[in-house]
Amino acid sequence: MVVIAAITAAGFSTLPSSSSASPSLSRSDAPAAPPGGEHRGALDETGRVADGVTVFDDGDPAVAGLDPALLDALRQAASDAAGDGVQFVVNSGWRSPEYQDQLFQEAISEYGSPEEAARWVATAATSPHVSGDAVDIGHEDATAWLSEHGAEYGLYQIYDNEPWHYERRPEATEYGCPATYADASEDPRMQQ
Repeated sequence: MVVIAAITAAGFSTLPSSSSASPSLSRSDAPAAPPGGEHRGALDETGRVADGVTVFDDGDPAVAGLDPALLDALRQAASDAAGDGVQFVVNSGWRSPEYQDQLFQEAISEYGSPEEAARWVATAATSPHVSGDAVDIGHEDATAWLSEHGAEYGLYQIYDNEPWHYERRPEATEYGCPATYADASEDPRMQQ
């Protein structure tokens, strides 16, 4: 009851944040959510994520649309990271194909060409965000924690230029994380 009253008194944030894999568009420096992850933003069926959404926010499509095995691994890791005072904020999770296409077009405008944009943003046809197989985690302490402990949960950073982007590779728990790609343009999955 106290938490509900506090949430009601504080109000809800309704400003959705655009997130992209680009450093200039990344929200890894977004403010932390209140303790317990009570903060909720406006739901967005495209997969845009409001500030403060955590891996435990089932009502947010960007979280609910993640692959169940990825989400379970993230939640286990987030629970353990909380013991170290680290909270996982979801900067981006599942995305609709339309939203992914929008992000790719924005990246072309920002970087000047589809080839350069492809270093940061995948097309809807190739993006692991569209299939629910990727998540962008924020704050720097969370990405640092995942960098050190992610393999224990089958979570690993895919791209050197995107320390916030994690995917699930169950074999990482036994064999460690595979080598990363410099950026998405080197990932064979993006060559479709």
